[in-house]
Amino acid sequence: MLNDQQFLIDLARMKMPFGKFKGRFLIDLPEHYIVWYRNKGFPGGKLGKQMELVYELQLNGLEYIIREIRKRF
Repeated sequence: MLNDQQFLIDLARMKMPFGKFKGRFLIDLPEHYIVWYRNKGFPGGKLGKQMELVYELQLNGLEYIIREIRKRF
């Protein structure tokens, strides 16, 4: 459970480390960009897992959860 919580906190703080949207919070990336990555393949490692979760959250309209976490942490 603690690992899941830390993963969400890390996601809330994580900014895109490269590319067109470098420096933007992952949760604030445009949906079309995340969908493009989903079709192309997410990067490996933690960043890819975070982006995959962003895709699922955006798909279901739940981005506000991560934004709330960012406000609190």
